[in-house]
Amino acid sequence: MSPKPSHQKPKKRRVTFSLNAPDAHRVAVAGGFNAWDESAGRMKRNSEGVWQKIVMLLPGDYEYKFMVDGEWLTDPGNSEIRPNCFGTFNSLLSVAAK
Repeated sequence: MSPKPSHQKPKKRRVTFSLNAPDAHRVAVAGGFNAWDESAGRMKRNSEGVWQKIVMLLPGDYEYKFMVDGEWLTDPGNSEIRPNCFGTFNSLLSVAAK
């Protein structure tokens, strides 16, 4: 008798986005995981000037960018990028299943 296939839903993983931008006044992360909604991705600055946002994501690939004081910025801490339809690049994040 063969084992029954697993019907468990993939579990969301905790992902922390961070950006060192001590002189920035407003930072957000936006991407496929939040429909590119900057207001849903507002980040908080810690005492060292690092902005952070924790997001729970299902396993998969996600494109994203930071919005820093009104300007789009790829993640300088992530060398994985993908061209977008605007002639620039998005950062690429791969969330693995546990």
